[in-house]
Amino acid sequence: MPAKVSLTMNCVYYRPGRVAYEEALALQERFWREKIAGKKDDFLLLLSHPPTFTLGKAGSLTNLLIGTEGLSRLGFPLYPADRGGDITYLGPGQLVAYPVMDLKRRNQDIPQFVHNLEEAVIGTLGDFSLRGSRIKDHPGVWIEGEKICAVGLSIRRWISRHGLALNVTTDLSCFSLINPCGIAGGKVTSLKAILGRDIPLAEVEESFLSHFARVFSLTLIPGVLKRVEDLPERDDP
Repeated sequence: MPAKVSLTMNCVYYRPGRVAYEEALALQERFWREKIAGKKDDFLLLLSHPPTFTLGKAGSLTNLLIGTEGLSRLGFPLYPADRGGDITYLGPGQLVAYPVMDLKRRNQDIPQFVHNLEEAVIGTLGDFSLRGSRIKDHPGVWIEGEKICAVGLSIRRWISRHGLALNVTTDLSCFSLINPCGIAGGKVTSLKAILGRDIPLAEVEESFLSHFARVFSLTLIPGVLKRVEDLPERDDP
């Protein structure tokens, strides 16, 4: 009887540092098009953003508590996002992960894919002696009822875009401007708030990469982005 041959799946990951939201969208779009064109390798972006608010397809501006004019006075941009979920904050001190992956090739439906992303975050939190949990019907990861990681995805032709944002040393006061993820009175936390000390973002990235590879049974391959600003302009198909 022949031995079983396991399918090796590769994922090229990039760590470009702090990237403007629109540039991150352009990167995801480029990777998405490569997947549609037949690229077998998956992609993962690990980065952070300047202070930014995004509103998902199912979101409502009523969850922006200071209104668009108030947000503009503070100098914070608000972007409509073609992902699930409501309004959220993205900013420095977060680990933002954008996987561009073929769900069909992995025989995964969307709920299983979300579950696996959450599992990678829960494993990461465990490396810092923290116990993450899920709340039914609310994608993301919580610690004792406070949300530490938001998850919101776009799936087009069974290939993922957008992803998750894990609060590491995030300025949590920015969440007071919104109902986080549309949850009125929702509480948000971070690794720093719980542990009482700064955690190097690179250390959290390394942990997340390890658990991401484990959960998705991936071989991770580091990639290099020379100049994000040289990416072609985004145009929707």
